[in-house]
Amino acid sequence: MTVFLVGAGPGDPGLLTRRGEELLRAADVVVYDRLASPALLELARSGAEMIDVGKAPGNVEMSQDDINALLVARGRAGLAVVRLKGGDPFVFGRGGEEAEACLAAGLDIEVVPGVTSAIAAPAYAGIPVTHRGVSTSVTIVTGHEDPTLGGQRTDWDALARVGGTLVILMGASRVAKVAAALLAGGLPGSTPAAAVRWGTHPTQRTTRATLDSFADGSATAEAPSAIVVGDVAALDFSWFERRPLFGRRVVVTRARVQASALRTALEALGAEVLELPAITIEPVEFALPDLANYRWLVFTSANGVDAFFAAVRDARTLAHVEVAAIGPGTAEALSRHGIHPDLVPERFVAESLLDAFPPGAGRVLLARAATARDVLPAGLAQKGYEVDVLAVYRTVMAAPDPDAVARVRAGAVDAITFTSSSTVDNFCDMIAGVPVPQPLVVSIGPVTSETARNRGLRVDAEADPHTIDGLIEALTAALRGPA
Repeated sequence: MTVFLVGAGPGDPGLLTRRGEELLRAADVVVYDRLASPALLELARSGAEMIDVGKAPGNVEMSQDDINALLVARGRAGLAVVRLKGGDPFVFGRGGEEAEACLAAGLDIEVVPGVTSAIAAPAYAGIPVTHRGVSTSVTIVTGHEDPTLGGQRTDWDALARVGGTLVILMGASRVAKVAAALLAGGLPGSTPAAAVRWGTHPTQRTTRATLDSFADGSATAEAPSAIVVGDVAALDFSWFERRPLFGRRVVVTRARVQASALRTALEALGAEVLELPAITIEPVEFALPDLANYRWLVFTSANGVDAFFAAVRDARTLAHVEVAAIGPGTAEALSRHGIHPDLVPERFVAESLLDAFPPGAGRVLLARAATARDVLPAGLAQKGYEVDVLAVYRTVMAAPDPDAVARVRAGAVDAITFTSSSTVDNFCDMIAGVPVPQPLVVSIGPVTSETARNRGLRVDAEADPHTIDGLIEALTAALRGPA
């Protein structure tokens, strides 16, 4: 019976430790607070109990005593419990109190350190907390003292004299008083200071000022912020906020199981990604025909490849069959199953596949979605082939996320990406029409673009080539605007 106190890091999901990810994936129960990234919560296995005990200023969902009791109860039940905490559990995270409660109840604990915002937020703002010739020490202090202890216990005079860098956590609401206290302790009013709000998040904002300006209110800080005081705050090695899509909110409509690569790539460019899956991929029951009867096997999507090969028990049955893929994404999926396609057209649409397909005779097996355009089977028949269509999966509308739908309807997004006609149709049905004003719309290819226009959407950019990488390039160029 072990309770795992896991540091989630400051916000960027890429900063989670490998041990933290391992425990999240195996947890029976995940107890998390508001600073845990939604992307981290998605690592939990299906069926894990997810308990939000999120604390926000002025809005405490659950008291610390109740959280302690919850961890003990779930641990005593023999469950694998992960307490996912923003930053590091033992850096102003009250992890010590939770550890104490679990140990007192006879439970084992494991503490998995996380990257603290005291270091990460300044780093993402381009501020090193130590720098040769500028600062050789860093002091981390809370700006929010325990009200049950009575009076002020932090010796701001001493902190003003200690030198080096001072990082203040949980002090946004008291930043003017803290600045005044440091001034009273002897720090010059010209001392550089910076407040990094939502450090490491796509919504990060950095306010650079001086101690005087924070004290007189001409500069302010909003929670959650890490406040840096000292000469290093004048340094500006900005990188995070200079990324090409920083500050942009992009909607991804792909099925959730497919969205991770696109999401990761967009986040690496600085975007805040809002997942609104318009489709869900569902398997269909099908009987694999005798492949000895076919000359060609044709795939139009990676989904079709994966669904088809789930039914293939012996790859030797494909030895005599030529394989065609509609594009590089489908070809890559085939390669994961050890198949190198014989035919991939230069442009990644059904019409281009038909143009590249040699005239001939014999049978073609077309493995695809249950609902799809008839361009391929009709075109292949005209080229002399007998075509059998094998439905190996279907796409259905995903259950909408009410919060994400509301944000799209309110125009609180910069761009929407579409990777198939079904994502367009289901998206429009999900939000009951077209967003007004319409955000930027980027499509993966001409068929998807045509569907979007038919649904009343303005298509602002189209991927070329018609791949995920092409989609990202088109999106980035469109959001940057004319050179």
